This record gives sequence, structure tokens and C-alpha cells, in this order.
Amino acid sequence: MKKESVEIKENEPRLMDRVKTIIRLKHYSRRTEKAYTGWILRYIYFHNKRHPAKMGKPEITSFLSYMAVKRKVSASTQNQALAALLFLYRDVLGVDSMWLDSVIRAKPRTTLPVVLSRGEVRLLLSNMEGTTLLMATLLYGAGLRLLECCKLRIKDVDFVRNQLVIRRGKGGVDRVAIFPNGAREALTLQVKKSEELHTADRQRGAGWVLLDDALRTKYPNAGREIGWQWVFPGTRVHIEKETGNGWRHHLNESVLQRAVKEGARMAKSHKRVTCHVLRHSFATHLLEDGQDIRTIQQLLGHKDVRTTMKYTHVLERGPLGVKSPLDRL
Repeated sequence: MKKESVEIKENEPRLMDRVKTIIRLKHYSRRTEKAYTGWILRYIYFHNKRHPAKMGKPEITSFLSYMAVKRKVSASTQNQALAALLFLYRDVLGVDSMWLDSVIRAKPRTTLPVVLSRGEVRLLLSNMEGTTLLMATLLYGAGLRLLECCKLRIKDVDFVRNQLVIRRGKGGVDRVAIFPNGAREALTLQVKKSEELHTADRQRGAGWVLLDDALRTKYPNAGREIGWQWVFPGTRVHIEKETGNGWRHHLNESVLQRAVKEGARMAKSHKRVTCHVLRHSFATHLLEDGQDIRTIQQLLGHKDVRTTMKYTHVLERGPLGVKSPLDRL
């Protein structure tokens, strides 16, 4: 037993290297990589560092049961752990067995999205200022996800065609988002501010931005071009170890998250207001204005229209548009 434990400990880094390599070959996001590697390591350590190839359905079931019963994780968290383990067995270890399909998934709860009224959105935004106000305005005005807003590049803001191009959104899919005219002036000033910062960085020998490996190989100097710079750059210049280039990351998403939370507190909102609530509100208000569900699906970047349909349950006119008989007395 002791010999087996030592053997697994030596081979474990090699296994995790394979996991990371395959994740990158499949072009999964860095967040997915972090989540999957985290769950796989928890699974291995839960079973006393036994190699996954020597385990199967009983070990997966006991691990997921422990997470649900002892750790009391949600159904969605449990299913994320299962997805990581299925990836490990199918894609990394090459296990093609019927028992993989028979592992029971947790049934997630059906919850309604939190939505702000137009007045609540107006009050929230009135309690914000500066860069985070503009970012929150885009979350609501264009229906952007948090990271889609943070990762917006200068070249993807089209002032002529009145559109925002979202590159590699959720699921690695590109889409076009609407350009809210109410944010035009502030967004123009922000782009100008980013250009000036980039010029100053270049004069100091920096001015780079990190790109995907394939882009860096094909266009070695693209990372220093103005179009690839972030609309919302971070405050610090980092030095890349391999090249010595000075580069900026985009503004950390936690800055916007804190600003929205503080704005909701100052607005005395009793709802649990997050950045994603502004995206929910965008979709719901478009439905209330009579926009068709398919158009909203495309603007949000949903693969399945059923995901978009959840907003029909939170319209201001009530569930299914039905009026209470009490109101007719």
C-alpha cells in the first residue's frame, strides 16, 4: 500500500500535465482549466492519492456523495465536479465505458433570475461613478457578461456600425452586441484615455498586451498595436518573464463587482444585486418592450432559446401575463 502511494505521488504531476495539455488543445477557458484541475486533484486526494485509472464508478459516486452530504455543495457545483471527472476519464485516460453514462447527475433547482426595475437600475447607476459606472452601463445597456465587458478591446468597439463585437464569449463563441447610444460619449472618452495610456506605456518601453499563443506566433507585434489594447486597462504594468515585455492586464473584475455592490447598498436595494443582475434586467426589459425572444437570444449569446425563455417569468405584467381576479373587483 505504501509503495502504491509513493508511485502515485511521483506520477501525479505527469497526469496533471496531461490534463492541462488536453484542456488547452480543446481551447477551454482558463477558468475551466482551473476548475477542472481543482476537482481532479480533490478527487485524487479524497481517495488517498490512488491513481484514477485504478478507480471507477463507485469512487466517483462516493466522492460526489461526500460533496453533497458532508460539504453540502449545490447541485450545480456537484455537476461541475462530475463534468471534470468525466473529462478526466474520457479525454485524458481514454476510458470508453458504459458506466460513465450511468453516473447520476444532481438535479439543479429551478430558480428565477433577479431583475431590477428600470427605476432601480437608474438609482443604482446614479450611485456609481467613473470607469465602473461606464462598465455597469454596458452590462445593462448591451447585456454583456462581466468578463466580456472587462475583456473588451479597442478594435471591437465599432462607433460607425453602432455595435460591440464580443470575442470568444461563453463557449468560445463570437457575437455582436448592441451599442447603447447613452454610453457613446463616455465610451469615446474611455477609448481616448486608453490610447493615451498606451502611448505613455510605449514611451516607457512597455505597451504590450497578452494574446493567445496562436495569435502571438502568427502576429508577433500585434500585442503592441493600439487595436488590441483593453478598453478598460488595469492600473499596473507587469513584466513577462520569458520576453521581458511590459504589459497590462484588463481591469480586474473584482473592481466592478465591488462597485456594483456598493452602488446597490447606497441605493438601499433589498435585492441581491450583482453584475449579472444587470444582464438579466437588460433581457427582461427588452421583452417588456416587445422584442422577440429569438433576437434577445442572439444578443445574449444563448445556445438554447430555453435559456432565454426564463425571462418571460419575471416580466412586470406578472407570470404569463395573467391579471389577478382581485384587480377586476
